[in-house]
Amino acid sequence: MSEPTRIDESIAALVRRAQAGEEAAFETLVRRHYEQVHRWALARTGDRDDADDVTQEVLVRLHRHIGGFDGRSQFTTWLYQVTRSAAADLHRKRARRDRLALKLNRESGPAAHDPRGEADAADERRAAGLVRTFLEELSERQREVFDLCDLQGLGAVEVSAMLKMEPVTVRSHLFRARKAIRRKILENCPELVEGYGD
Repeated sequence: MSEPTRIDESIAALVRRAQAGEEAAFETLVRRHYEQVHRWALARTGDRDDADDVTQEVLVRLHRHIGGFDGRSQFTTWLYQVTRSAAADLHRKRARRDRLALKLNRESGPAAHDPRGEADAADERRAAGLVRTFLEELSERQREVFDLCDLQGLGAVEVSAMLKMEPVTVRSHLFRARKAIRRKILENCPELVEGYGD
């Protein structure tokens, strides 16, 4: 028996025990998958604090809805969908909050200067812009594929199962994502690739 099969069987057994209400089994699942979920959440949100929030929400949903996992896919595939849904919900909440904040700012007049100083604020905005460039300016599919393949290190076949698409389509999205990211780097931060060949 190969090692991946033993791991899959171990996870399947833990899931069954957790579904039966065994807290120790649930806690073991959380320990095994916490870092993976957090990395998925970070790639989806681009912000460590947001990733923490998404990860905690995923754990809450996992505890409430683990009975909904029917075993027809790998547990990690199902868990990724839960993470994706939690990140999307966070984005929707954030967008509503930002719209409200913008409305309040317009009503209250010009915003006060950042007490940390203009230079520090500019640096923070630039860093945040880079993260958004890498993750949010891609299409949703390209962002997901780039995250899973290049950031998480998964193979095209595994990603194709997680996203329910053909491996050749995964590779096509990955190629386009890499090309778009390189273009954004050259457009916005050419100094990052200065001195390196194409």
